Amino acid sequence: MNESELEDLRGTSMTDSVDLQTSPCQTDAESQSDRSSVHVAVEQPLYAEDLSEGDCWETESREITGSDVCQFASLTGDHTPIHGDAADSPFGKPIAHGLLGLSVLAGLGTNHPNAVTLALVSIDEWKFLAPVFFGDRVRGRNEIISIEPHGRRAVKVLWQRSLVNEDDRVVQQGNFVTLVARRKRVTKPR
Repeated sequence: MNESELEDLRGTSMTDSVDLQTSPCQTDAESQSDRSSVHVAVEQPLYAEDLSEGDCWETESREITGSDVCQFASLTGDHTPIHGDAADSPFGKPIAHGLLGLSVLAGLGTNHPNAVTLALVSIDEWKFLAPVFFGDRVRGRNEIISIEPHGRRAVKVLWQRSLVNEDDRVVQQGNFVTLVARRKRVTKPR
């Protein structure tokens, strides 16, 4: 998508009238002026016209508890010993299910940003980079990689999604592709 198409898509942006706060999605070494596209989610829903490539949001953190792991095991039927018995874990202590981390990230990201999502299309190139232990606090980092038109009522957004622990280590990362609603449908040429 070229810059002109992006400008046409954006039209009047909601970010023009909403004071967005910055978030530590970029490194501390970068200046505040370089952080203009980093946001804490706003309560108002964001449509395709409000999003730009490079925008980045960071979620609140959440603790992964033993109870979370037990409930996830019961829900999925995955009772692999590595998730409950330290003796069976190569890490010396039990770890959370990788898909629990992915699910928590998906949930944390629903309001950061509060995009008007019509569908999750795919999860691509997902990597489990480090274990998540019971008691770890994790948060999500969501960055827009690309935006492409998709029909008359939506755009296809490629997100890089990262699950980050309390030590700022990325423990999971990959791409989500979603459809985000346009504020107004594009009229079909006659």
